[in-house]
Amino acid sequence: MPRLALSAALKREHREIDSGIEAFLEKLDCGSVQSELLTPALEALHRHIYLEEVFLFPPIREAGMVMPLFVMLREHGELWRTMDTLVDLLAEGKDRQRLADTCDQLMEQLHQHNSKEEPIIYPHADTDLPLQTSAELTRFIQTGRTPDGWVCQHAAV
Repeated sequence: MPRLALSAALKREHREIDSGIEAFLEKLDCGSVQSELLTPALEALHRHIYLEEVFLFPPIREAGMVMPLFVMLREHGELWRTMDTLVDLLAEGKDRQRLADTCDQLMEQLHQHNSKEEPIIYPHADTDLPLQTSAELTRFIQTGRTPDGWVCQHAAV
């Protein structure tokens, strides 16, 4: 993946995550709780947050972009807590309305987060990362997995 494609790959992951949640909501509207549609989207979002916090954000912070990254990290914590709620609701499997409401909440959080992250942070993925970090991030996008037990920085309140 060429260096200039990193921001495009990160944006593509945003769209894929959104699509997975939307597919779950569509089935939920039809009266069916199909966790196999939502679980992969949540796993992809966990992985996406991991790659940003481990590979993307540190070199951008070192280059001097502090406040926008602080906002992104805080919002990652909010997203993480909403995902934890969804995992619990899926395990219970009873309250379709609460599942729908919480998915809607997650989609709104993602919309707000991505609308800032894509134009403010992602251009730095194409221009400001050291070549080694860019290569590591590219490899992770293609094949990486979130380590077991990893939790984002601001998951705890």
